[in-house]
Amino acid sequence: MKKLQFTIQINAPREKVWEALWNDQNYREWTSVFHEGSYYESDLQEGSEILFLSPGENGMFGVVEKMIPFEKMYFKHKGEVHSGEKQQATYGNEAIEQYDLTETDGKTELTATMNAPEEYIPFFAEVFPKALEKVKEIAEK
Repeated sequence: MKKLQFTIQINAPREKVWEALWNDQNYREWTSVFHEGSYYESDLQEGSEILFLSPGENGMFGVVEKMIPFEKMYFKHKGEVHSGEKQQATYGNEAIEQYDLTETDGKTELTATMNAPEEYIPFFAEVFPKALEKVKEIAEK
């Protein structure tokens, strides 16, 4: 796995950026850049399970490792989901996805950090910045 990090400046307070990221409808909008119809199932509370799914109930499962409202949302991915069935946990402790929000003078810096398998690096390097641009667009409305 290789660590990837993406940062974007958003002209909105962190509460609006948080809403852009985690409100169900907004999440579906910005993650459509990765896969049309993407959604999550979770209460987003620290320690809770989360399913990241696409149509057909395929995707990943994991746990909300840290959640500080308007500041941090950290996930640890555990394994894959196929047709709604969780597969055996296949990801080690390195499979992370983290979102950090820092506000200064009403503007928010959003940093997304993840560890990605080598074969997915070109995809994420191209698509993740587009997804963050979508978050920015939603938050700045």
